[in-house]
Amino acid sequence: MSAGLSCPGCGSSNIVEDDLYCQAQMVCVDCGSVVSEGVLANEPVGGSDVMYSQTTAVSKKPCRNLIKGVQRVRAICRILRVNSEIENLSQTYYKQAYEHKSLIQVRLQKKDVLGGCCVLVSCRLLNWPITMGTISCLVDADPAVVGSVYLEMVKILSIEAPIFNVIDVMESHCQEYKISSLHVAEELAENTKDLTKRAVALVELAAESWIVTGRRPIPIMMAAVYLSWQSLKPNKYRLKTSLDTFCHIAKVNKHKPALKRIIEMKEVLCKLGKEIPWVGAVVTPNNVVLLVGDILKNKHTLLRRALKTHEDVLLAECLTSFEDSLTEETAPSDISELEEEDPNTSSVETCELNAERAQQTGAGHDNPCTVPELHRDTLESPDPEPNWGKRVLFAPPCVIHAKRRRVQPELKDVTGDEEISDSEIESYIRTPREAREFALTQKMLSESGKL
Repeated sequence: MSAGLSCPGCGSSNIVEDDLYCQAQMVCVDCGSVVSEGVLANEPVGGSDVMYSQTTAVSKKPCRNLIKGVQRVRAICRILRVNSEIENLSQTYYKQAYEHKSLIQVRLQKKDVLGGCCVLVSCRLLNWPITMGTISCLVDADPAVVGSVYLEMVKILSIEAPIFNVIDVMESHCQEYKISSLHVAEELAENTKDLTKRAVALVELAAESWIVTGRRPIPIMMAAVYLSWQSLKPNKYRLKTSLDTFCHIAKVNKHKPALKRIIEMKEVLCKLGKEIPWVGAVVTPNNVVLLVGDILKNKHTLLRRALKTHEDVLLAECLTSFEDSLTEETAPSDISELEEEDPNTSSVETCELNAERAQQTGAGHDNPCTVPELHRDTLESPDPEPNWGKRVLFAPPCVIHAKRRRVQPELKDVTGDEEISDSEIESYIRTPREAREFALTQKMLSESGKL
């Protein structure tokens, strides 16, 4: 023990000399401090104590809610069937947002919405057509809440997400078409401002009639520009110009889906054009371009008239089908009873009364009056009506062009004891060597059978 020395760390005088290899050191027995180069160290042997969570020896394991959130983001991406690049970017943004100090202490419900917002911003950055309403349905949240969380996340992570405005996008898109008077002849030239205004109106009409739903924007905008160009000055040159020729004249690359979008837009225009009172001729896809200006000018009125006309047609089919389903003995009495009860009964109320009577008599299984109810009972009925979207005036494309599920053939029980013919065995042989070995085996078997 060394006299006159005391440890500055604990104040103990219990200092001893410790030989470490060839170098002697003075060590405090109580706290482990050592003498280094003649000076008593102020720290214990091995350095200061460090918390395990602050060390770099091991990476921090993600919490349970973060793991569930990443799985939820991956599930949303699989439901939307986005590519792997969007899926990876969504998970990266979610991890960054989850561990941010401004969002780590929020409720789990907001973190679920945060996962949908990460998918939405990734889709917008990589030009994938997903709307905020779709994300709201997937995360089961109010669109206003999703919008507020989305704006907060974009601000916190400093993401420059594109904001799509149909007018700005159409204006920039129309600039790509070289169809001004400086590029083409006078009968084919068109002002970019007028072309943009007409194209924007057609895109809005396409959105109101479900054509835009789930579709990529470029083919829809190309179809709108083509129809706008034809309808602004519908001369013989423009009406005879196909989409391929138009793209060649305008010096743009043609998108194949644009031709289908043109057909769909013309179908919608025909449905509205038939409701114009002063149009006497039959409206067809060939002559509907001449009516585009009048249709867009009176769009809302024509939409209401078209829906009302379609409803009247369905009611007429309902009444006709019900009258045909009644027997000759009960039909006159039932109709007279309805007229005696209330002569002012409307066609809608009559149809509902007929449907109730049909259910009571057992004749309402195929009654068209219950067509709207079939939409709700499609999943419950064993034999649902295929493509119910064809019964309504406007419906999403996924409903109109619904694909029927292919019925898988029943698998027969295979026991392995089935007989195999020689022709089947020969069909499995691929090489001449296998053919020689097979012939040699048959020869040996036949010789052993003779013995």
